[in-house]
Amino acid sequence: MPYEPPTHSVERSIRATTGAKIVAGVDEVGRGAWAGPVTVCAAVTGLRRPPLGLTDSKLISPKRRTELAAVLEGWVTAYALGDASPEEIDELGMTAALRLAAVRALEALPVRPDAVILDGKHDYLGLPWQVRTVIKGDQSCIAVSAASVIAKVRRDAMMAELTGTQGEYAGFGFAENAGYPSPVHKAALEELGPTPYHRLSWSYLDALPRWRHLKKARLSAEAAALESGGQLGFDF
Repeated sequence: MPYEPPTHSVERSIRATTGAKIVAGVDEVGRGAWAGPVTVCAAVTGLRRPPLGLTDSKLISPKRRTELAAVLEGWVTAYALGDASPEEIDELGMTAALRLAAVRALEALPVRPDAVILDGKHDYLGLPWQVRTVIKGDQSCIAVSAASVIAKVRRDAMMAELTGTQGEYAGFGFAENAGYPSPVHKAALEELGPTPYHRLSWSYLDALPRWRHLKKARLSAEAAALESGGQLGFDF
């Protein structure tokens, strides 16, 4: 199914209405995973024509996504990544962890953006950043699409390396499922229990009687609702 290519329309609008000169696109990956960090990429692209085939990372095959990320890393004006660890997700809740990862990415850019285009409808970033949220921004906005591809490829590569020094975590299939709840991942959890890379405040542990005692309490009902809302998704 063909998709409309992303454009600079939102960025042009922000520039025209606010006077912003540097606009960063921001996207995250790993929100709904059971293991691994949540990773955020901030990308600044200017108004140049993007590489052919750029769109939301989830709509691109893994092979093409990897090839495109290598091109994008040299094409963008600047990009940076930020992570929030499983421990930080458990401690802070997903919304605060997302903000932490996004701030880490934005502050790692060589220039501070005047405005940020954030994928989705919820502004988890907030002040002092000037934010424009865009639903499906990873499909429609060039800078956000670039951020989505780079973030996805980088996090997938990170997860593929999490097999343990003796390969003790190889059975979880992180190279294939990136920490999301695939059948292989679920079977390994039932047999072996969570690894040091798992989020221990999440409700998947409720269905694992042998390992339920490892579950950490969430800080708030709000955090629980936000996190459980993402746990059923498969976003490989």
